[in-house]
Amino acid sequence: MRKSHPVRRVVLATAATVSGVVLLLSLKPSADPASAAAGAAPSAAAAGQESPQGGTGAAGATTVTGDATQTQYGVVQVRLTVANGRITQAEAVQAPKGGTSDQKTALSVPKLNQEAVAAQSANIDAVSGATYTSNGYKQSLQSALDRMKAAGGSGASGSSSSSGSAQAQAKTVTGQVAQTQYGPVQVRITVSGGKITRAEAVQAPSGGTSDQKTALSVPKLNQEAVAAGSANIDSVSGATYTSTGYKQSLQSALDQAGD
Repeated sequence: MRKSHPVRRVVLATAATVSGVVLLLSLKPSADPASAAAGAAPSAAAAGQESPQGGTGAAGATTVTGDATQTQYGVVQVRLTVANGRITQAEAVQAPKGGTSDQKTALSVPKLNQEAVAAQSANIDAVSGATYTSNGYKQSLQSALDRMKAAGGSGASGSSSSSGSAQAQAKTVTGQVAQTQYGPVQVRITVSGGKITRAEAVQAPSGGTSDQKTALSVPKLNQEAVAAGSANIDSVSGATYTSTGYKQSLQSALDQAGD
């Protein structure tokens, strides 16, 4: 049997190796574009899904929380999210709870949240069967809107330029203390563009039954003052002395605002 020459074996091995490399290179181009396209498709799809949720909308949103409003059944406090000059979300971060209040809160708050977004203001209807919660909600909502405007945001009611002019004209004044049979009453108002935009009692009767009467009457009186734009408002039944003192202090605040 004849042995093969060593040089011949080397030549054959080299030829086999070159053939294998050529074969692999000829197959690779057809596979790479497909795999690259498959790898690119998920990232492109992901980018398309993320863009509506991120960036611009979230960055332009502002959150503001209104005053905590004391009602006969508990505290109500509203938080707003405002983007591009519109209320995009409203929620009650505090609401009456315990006993029948749980049911009334569950009934009224979702509706009030919806109405706030729909109306883009605090001019919303009270929910039947939850009057105190509704009134407290509207008062806290209004204070949140006022706070948004005072901070220099566009607010929910107009453009940034109109908000800026309103802010420049805003004036906060505190009326004189009105002494009543059950304690002092003192009112502070914010006036902008010749209208009362906010009213609050910085002093009111407290202690014993006065706590309940104050919680019953003051939120209503605050609302009426803003709605009427004057001290010509109705007294709250069952809280005549507090109502009378409130109106006296409110009138003195209006007199100061007009000076």
